[in-house]
Amino acid sequence: MSRQAGATTGNGAGRRSGRRGRTAARTRKAAALLTAAAAIGAVTALPAWADEAAPLPPYSFDPSAQRIAGAGSSADAQPLEPGRTYRDTLKKDGKRYYRLNLDTSRNTYVSAVAVPRPGGKAAYGDGFRISVQDGSGIECGYQDVNFGSGDHVRPLAAYARRIVDPDVSGCQEAGAYYVVVERESDAASAPDDWELELQHVTEPLLKKNGPDKLPESWPSGTPAPLAAEQKKRQGGNGLHDAVSLDKGEWRADIRPGQTLFWRVPVDWGQQLFATAELGSSDAGDDLVGNALALGLTNPARGFVALKTASYSGDPARAALDPLRPVDHKNRSAYDDGTNGMRFAGWYYLSATLSPEIAEEYGDQPLPLILRVDVTGAKQPGPDYASDPGVFQVTTGDRDAAASGATGAEAADDPTMAVVAAGGLGLGTVLLVGLGAWTLLARRAAAR
Repeated sequence: MSRQAGATTGNGAGRRSGRRGRTAARTRKAAALLTAAAAIGAVTALPAWADEAAPLPPYSFDPSAQRIAGAGSSADAQPLEPGRTYRDTLKKDGKRYYRLNLDTSRNTYVSAVAVPRPGGKAAYGDGFRISVQDGSGIECGYQDVNFGSGDHVRPLAAYARRIVDPDVSGCQEAGAYYVVVERESDAASAPDDWELELQHVTEPLLKKNGPDKLPESWPSGTPAPLAAEQKKRQGGNGLHDAVSLDKGEWRADIRPGQTLFWRVPVDWGQQLFATAELGSSDAGDDLVGNALALGLTNPARGFVALKTASYSGDPARAALDPLRPVDHKNRSAYDDGTNGMRFAGWYYLSATLSPEIAEEYGDQPLPLILRVDVTGAKQPGPDYASDPGVFQVTTGDRDAAASGATGAEAADDPTMAVVAAGGLGLGTVLLVGLGAWTLLARRAAAR
C-alpha cells in the first residue's frame, strides 16, 4: 500500500496572514488601473497580476491516446493493449473497470494520471486508488495516492502491477485480469470530473531468477552541492512533454496553480537526488502552507516520493529524501521510495505551486530552481529474457537529457532530437536545407 502525502519542510515561525487587506487593496488598485487604462485605450499595459483571468496552460496529454470508456462492471470492461495509452474521465466517487488479457511471459504495469481542473479544492485524503485484480477479485498490486494535507488539486500519478513470480501463489495464471480505478473524495471536495491518462507497459522476465535480498548498507548520504552554472530549462505541462534534464542547476518560472514536469535518465546502479527551491518575493510575507510540492514518478509512471515546503516570501526548499540506487532487487521492499526505484529509464520530476500564492503574492510567476544530481557509475543491468523497452537508458536518452528535448520531441521527431542534441536552431536547419535545395536546382539547370 502507498499513500502520496508529503512531509512539510517549514521556513521557521509563521506570520499572521493579512490576506483580506492585501487582496482588497489589490482589487481596488486593479479596478483603478482598469478604469484609467480604458479611458486611454491602454488596457494591454496592465501588470501581470491584474490579469486575474489569464488561464494556466492545460495538462499536456499524449495526442496518440485512444479514448476508452471504463465500465461500471468487470463483465463489461474493455481491454487495454500493451504499449498503448488511453484517455477516460473519472467522476467524483466514480469507479472504472478495464480488462487485461495476460500471459505468464512478462510483468505488467498499468498507470493512471488523474488530472483535476486547476484551482479546485481538495479535502485531506482526496485522491484515487488503482489496482490490478484477478477474476476472483484478489488484488495483485495497487497504489493509493492523494493530495496529502494540501487543500488544492494537482495531477496525481500511480500504477498497479501484476508480477510473474514462481514464489507467489496468487495472480500467476494466464487469462483475464482487471484494472480498477476508484476515486476517493470528501463531500466538501470540488465535484468536477477528472481526466485520466492510462498507460499499459510490460517488462520482460529474467532469464534466471537470483537472490533478491537488498544490501543492508547503501550510500544514503546527500552528495555535496553541484558547482554548476545555472541554466534555463522551463518544464513541460505533462508527462508526455516533460523536458529532459541531466545533472545540474536549472531555472524555471512557475505560476500559482501550475505544475511543471521534467524527466531525468537514471541507469542501473545510479542514484537520483533532486531539490526544488522557490525564490524569494518582496510582494509580502504571509505564510502559505504546502506552497511547493516536488514529486517523483518512475519509468512506469508509478508514485515514488513527494516532498512539500511552506512559503513566506523567503526562499523555500523541498528536497527528496535520499533514494537507493536503481536495482532490480529494490522490488522486494514494501515502501514506495525503495520499491519504486526498480527500473532503469526516465524518472519524472514534477513541481506544483499552490494557487493560494496568488492571493498572497499576486499571480505573477515566481522563480524556481531545480537542482538535479545523478551519482554512481552505470552498473550491468539484470539479465532480461528480451528487450527491456522503456526500462533502460540509451545513448539517445542521454543526448536528449543534454539537449533538453521533450519526451514528445525525442519520440515523434528524431530529426529535431538530433538538432537539439547538436545545439542547432530550427532556423539554422531551414537555412541549411534551403541552401542544399538551391544547389541541387542549379546543378539540374546546368545539366
